[in-house]
Amino acid sequence: MKDVIVVVGAGSIGQAIARRVGAGKHVLLASLDEQDAVVAAEAFGNAGFDVSTAGVDVTSRNSVQALVQTATGLGNITGLIHAAGVSPSQASPATILHVDLYGTALVLELFGEVIAQGGSGVVISSQSGHRLRALTPAEDKALATSPVEELLQLDFLQPERVTDPLPAYQLSKRGNSLRVMAEAVRWGRRGARVNTISPGIIITPLAKDELTGPRGAGYRRMIDGCPVGRAGTPDEVGQVAALLMGPDGAFITGSDFLMDGGVTAAYRFGDLAQPAAQS
Repeated sequence: MKDVIVVVGAGSIGQAIARRVGAGKHVLLASLDEQDAVVAAEAFGNAGFDVSTAGVDVTSRNSVQALVQTATGLGNITGLIHAAGVSPSQASPATILHVDLYGTALVLELFGEVIAQGGSGVVISSQSGHRLRALTPAEDKALATSPVEELLQLDFLQPERVTDPLPAYQLSKRGNSLRVMAEAVRWGRRGARVNTISPGIIITPLAKDELTGPRGAGYRRMIDGCPVGRAGTPDEVGQVAALLMGPDGAFITGSDFLMDGGVTAAYRFGDLAQPAAQS
């Protein structure tokens, strides 16, 4: 049986990673709208990759379980790339928590039950998780270890407590890195690894929605005020993911890699460190 790389969220970043780790393996591209995956699969097929597609709704246990069954029917799952998500300008707080927080936890749980020995996974989080206020130890533990079906019932995630899309996004992304840290212990029992990447502004359709949305001025300020002075590209994220998923990253698991061009550094110690700064 072939080794299988599963891409949940077949957008620009997921594709960039798959191009680096999918050669000689079967790449399964999954998206909420399967037609998006079909379009991406055509480019992969024309480039010589062995590829197929599936639809998946990460907020549905049945849907994610069906994806797991499809993937295991193709071969041994040696790689998971989870890049599905919505941004603050795209969705309500409730939807963000369902997709970005619950959906990630669900994918990690179900694929963690079938990941092959020697396999690896990467979850795309966000720099936003690094700029959320410090949570209490109890809140950190709850985000990391609460049973998936109880996650959205946590007191500090209730609608009256999370009323704005940005805090919902920040909480989700902080939760992603904490969840991966806890899942790395469970995945390790199968001889597998999993890590998080927290990118800054990477030019994708999602980022373009943010740049043209209500927080566009803040996004442009982040780009102009960061040490690197530009946005990133999906291929740059792909390079980091290839390290984490490949043999050179064999000693790395349960870690979060912040790659934001220095935006977070500038918020703490540089030109973006002003009380009025919002992101």
